[in-house]
Amino acid sequence: MKNNMYRLALASVLFTGAVGLSSSQRPPAEKGLKDYYQAYFPIGVAVSPQALKNPAEVALILRQFNSLTPENDMKMGPIHPEENRYNWGPADAIVDFAQAHQLRVRGHNLCWHEQTPRWLFKNADGSPVSKELLLRRLHDHIDTVVKRYKGKIYAWDVVNEAVADDSTQLLRNSDWYKICGEDFIAEAFRYAHAADPQAVLFYNDYNTERPGKRERIYQLLKKLKQAKVPIDAVGLQGHWSLVEPTEKDLRATIERFASLGLKVQITELDVSVYPWEKDRRARRPGESDAYTPEMQQKQTAQYKLFFKVFRDEVKYLTGVTFWNISDHYTWLDSYPVAGRKNHPLLFDENFKPKPAYYEVVNF
Repeated sequence: MKNNMYRLALASVLFTGAVGLSSSQRPPAEKGLKDYYQAYFPIGVAVSPQALKNPAEVALILRQFNSLTPENDMKMGPIHPEENRYNWGPADAIVDFAQAHQLRVRGHNLCWHEQTPRWLFKNADGSPVSKELLLRRLHDHIDTVVKRYKGKIYAWDVVNEAVADDSTQLLRNSDWYKICGEDFIAEAFRYAHAADPQAVLFYNDYNTERPGKRERIYQLLKKLKQAKVPIDAVGLQGHWSLVEPTEKDLRATIERFASLGLKVQITELDVSVYPWEKDRRARRPGESDAYTPEMQQKQTAQYKLFFKVFRDEVKYLTGVTFWNISDHYTWLDSYPVAGRKNHPLLFDENFKPKPAYYEVVNF
């Protein structure tokens, strides 16, 4: 019964998404993103357990993608909320779904300054922990999580967003850095490698295409490589917009990191219809969230450009993952402006392909 529901939902998604296109423009109904890019790299998507209960979303996932990333459920706070308690259910559900459908899984993430439980940094009396205790807790967390999914997760975002946005600093002044200095980064990679020597280990960050931050990330990665730290790859999150990055900056970023002998993936791709903002804010009076024809045209052109670069750089690029399935739900609806609808993905709110989809697969 469920399989029939998935097939019906899939047929609806594919048929309605192609309305208005000539027969020569319509991709074959049986093909999805993963099929068009089979000779290039896996095409992934970030998911929640809730999405895997929706037949329309399941149909879209199985047609279009061959890799999954848990959007939130493997982050340290959700999966390890208390020192002696792990919350395995949501993450297990995603991995079990992937196993059942022969999909790859990227683990996200093992060490980050956000969505981190406060107990990690505190002693029982509330005082800050020592460096030695914090590194031991980090080891125990990574060792437990990575070993649980060994053989089921092919890649891990080991350290996420450790480089500062401030151009005067190399590393973010997080609790990790305040207590451990820079040592937590190398140790996290060593712990992950020891737990699963076959897993591909990533450093993952945003705004990697902006020249200043790109160079700071490069300096960190170069230092890790020179110290023989077991880092294999770098993740460019790909939270982009209608105005950035340029083709020049995107190519330069991929090739700059690849020059260190690292593979590259686009790990969290979306193309916001609004310019980048880091800080959360309230919605301004009269601020529209209409998806205008001009926005759609610019977004289509951006997606076409980005995937042209990805194909050109395939000798370095080993995967592209979208951050959410469709405009029906995107994290950008609540960040940085709560309640402002965004439209950043290839499929619209009704799971239908947008014009950008056809530009991505028409090559």
